[in-house]
Amino acid sequence: MSEKEINAYRLTSLEEPTDEMLAYIMREAAEEANQRYDEALERYFLEIKEMYKKQYGDN
Repeated sequence: MSEKEINAYRLTSLEEPTDEMLAYIMREAAEEANQRYDEALERYFLEIKEMYKKQYGDN
C-alpha cells in the first residue's frame, strides 16, 4: 500500500481500514507519541534545572 493511499484514507470513511492501513496508522501515532513524550521529558528536566538554579544558584 502506497503512502498516497494511506494519506487519502480517513477514519471517518464508511469503508473499514485494512489491517495494513490500521497497522500503519497505529505505528505513525506511536512514533508521534514517543517523540512528543521525549520532547516533554526534556522540557520537564530543563525546567527543574532552572528552578534549582533560581533556588540554589549555579553550584
